[in-house]
Amino acid sequence: MDAFNHRFDPTSLREYDIRGIVGKTLHGTDAFAIGRVFGTIVARAGGGRVAVGRDGRLSSPELETHLVAGLVASGMEVVRVGCGPTPMLYFASYDQKADGAVMLTGSHNPPDYNGFKMMIGKKPFFGKDIQELGRMAAEGDVVPEATGSSREVDVSATYIARMVQDYGGGAKTLNVVWDPGNGSGGAITERLVRELPGTHHVINAEIDGRFPNHHPDPTVLKNLAQIIAKVKETKADLGIAFDGDADRIGVVDGEGNMLFGDQLLVVLARDVLKAHPGATIIADVKASQVLFDEIAAAGGTPLMWRTGHSLIKQKMAETGCPLAGEMSGHIFFADKWYGFDDALYSAVRLLDILARSDQSLAQMRAGLPQVLNTPELRFNCEDTRKFEVVREVAARLDAEGADVSAVDGVRVNTPDGWWLLRASNTQAVLVARAEASSAEGLERLKAQLAAQIEASGLAAPDFSGENAGH
Repeated sequence: MDAFNHRFDPTSLREYDIRGIVGKTLHGTDAFAIGRVFGTIVARAGGGRVAVGRDGRLSSPELETHLVAGLVASGMEVVRVGCGPTPMLYFASYDQKADGAVMLTGSHNPPDYNGFKMMIGKKPFFGKDIQELGRMAAEGDVVPEATGSSREVDVSATYIARMVQDYGGGAKTLNVVWDPGNGSGGAITERLVRELPGTHHVINAEIDGRFPNHHPDPTVLKNLAQIIAKVKETKADLGIAFDGDADRIGVVDGEGNMLFGDQLLVVLARDVLKAHPGATIIADVKASQVLFDEIAAAGGTPLMWRTGHSLIKQKMAETGCPLAGEMSGHIFFADKWYGFDDALYSAVRLLDILARSDQSLAQMRAGLPQVLNTPELRFNCEDTRKFEVVREVAARLDAEGADVSAVDGVRVNTPDGWWLLRASNTQAVLVARAEASSAEGLERLKAQLAAQIEASGLAAPDFSGENAGH
């Protein structure tokens, strides 16, 4: 056993990844330690090959160097796929028959953040796995130092060709605007559109870790201002935006209206269910009741599950589900694809659906039942208190005989609609949301939610923001 040991900043060991502020809570020594310990975990599981990718952040090349050095010191054969979207790294883990994979990305966080997303085998590495990695680093619990190897492999052409393979090519020719948001999906997007029929306009394609045009989170309306303007200017059929590492998608219809993650999932689910009648379709607990009703109406079996891309992937594997999605824009195709969240592939499947349909995306959106809902409300609550608050609320609701789903926090059904309160797995916050069929009903739901929060000694969140039509 060599004399390695390392302590991470405790704030960096998150539920789904290791993430921090570069130079403050995340350093090159952390990257080396992640490689050294993750390589040990792969080695002890009988593996020897790890795929590594990175996003376009300014800190990513240096952190990748340290990460690879740690993996090599654990005896790993490291396959470096370079700068690109996170789903390309996931794809590479299949294509290169890797035993593990590490993506160096800060996703949609501010430019000074960076982080590490991991897979062990073909499964997500999260939760207790990450805490165990921290323990092993602190205790120096690693395999004896060895000399592995590192080589660069370009999987981009194979990745693009595999995505295009699932574009069936309907009769309709589409006009599409794309916005990778200066994230790591930019170069791949430009190459992908050259392989697709139709007219394509790509904005903000240059990979720039400073994100000079807008923050790369396509689920926030203000970040879609540019793509909405371009859709209207070019009279496009739709616009497609990605987050900083292209594992989350945002969509705008031809009239410039944003589709929420659950609305997009309705469009995708209807198509998938034609090939898989009766199949389970998974969505997270924040999704509209409209989605679950529409899945059932299309002959599917809706399943409400916990928020979190790793948790969703795990549940998909358990249930054999062909499609899942989250409000945050993570879309997971196991139908024809590999079951991981891939915004680029989801975009290809969406375009395939639209090319075969006699309806526009705007018409599909307008045809959905209209409800009113609050945006996702996040308000501060200490990590030591947030789960306890949810348990207190659940106990009071149980005593009242309320209709509650406790899959992830509490989701309360009433004649007006539903409201949700859950603890974030990644931040010291509580998350709330409410949805009703009328403005009056929504006010009643918000009052019930506020009363429960205040009964646990917290100030209710500010509901004064505009309610979203949905």
